[in-house]
Amino acid sequence: MCPEPLQSHGRRINLLSTMRYEGQIYRPPSEANSYILQATIGCSWNHCTYCNMYRSKRFRVRNLTETLADIRMMGERHGSQVDKVFVADGDALGMDLEHWLPILTACRNAFPRLRRVSAYATAINVRDKSPSELEQLRSLGLSLLYMGPETGDDVTFKRIAKGADFAAHAEAAERAHAAGIALSTIFLLGAGGTERSAEHADGSAQLITAMDPEYLSVLTLTLVPGTPIEKLAKTGRFALPPVEGMLDELRTIVRLARPTQAMFRTNHASNYLPLAGQLPADRDRIVSVLDDALGGRIPLRPEWARGL
Repeated sequence: MCPEPLQSHGRRINLLSTMRYEGQIYRPPSEANSYILQATIGCSWNHCTYCNMYRSKRFRVRNLTETLADIRMMGERHGSQVDKVFVADGDALGMDLEHWLPILTACRNAFPRLRRVSAYATAINVRDKSPSELEQLRSLGLSLLYMGPETGDDVTFKRIAKGADFAAHAEAAERAHAAGIALSTIFLLGAGGTERSAEHADGSAQLITAMDPEYLSVLTLTLVPGTPIEKLAKTGRFALPPVEGMLDELRTIVRLARPTQAMFRTNHASNYLPLAGQLPADRDRIVSVLDDALGGRIPLRPEWARGL
């Protein structure tokens, strides 16, 4: 997953300047106007070869008393302004219910306009929750999980050290949906490298169909300095597809994926071509735009304008 750092949105930081955060805080672009509650530190998995967001942090669950104090303080100062809460850090769903239930209850009490609580999740920690636990979380307000399979190709899953395969992600999605929790999924162009570009694109389309997310974002892999995948690239053991190859991957994903109804976006700064629409309703239009881009009839975002 390639979220944005909280520090990039000054207006929201002014509102939250008195809150206590440890280290760099990341959140999905769609949570730009949310209250970011840091209930965990770091990522419980933290092995993905492309990611450097939490490598400087050792995972732990924050002291519950401190977390509840943050919610109370935010409620006293800005409670009427908060309608969305994003629970950080990397995969906060990994907390047990002894932490989650008081946190969700406190959020409901502190923020009278609250309409959504969300968090990052991995297939691992969704599957670690029982159906009844997921239902309890949903009943208290946890309504959206962000999951980043990045690929649907089992070989690529292993190479990027995701910790779960196609079947595990499909099962996790089924569990979340059974509890009434919506999913926002992230897939990563280029994750299979040049060697498995076609398999990565085909597998991603298949996994999108299997997971059936309500929201679907596709980003482009960036080789972040110091990450294992960047080191592989330096030694010639990994190569990103050319721009045209990654647009071909995106075309395959859009053409073959069959979600029931997903809001689709490629507007992240890492992408060469920002797109938006609904799948399947806008599939033909999006494929047509991609064909125009591949044919040189639509300009792409220049390298200097791309970022994380």
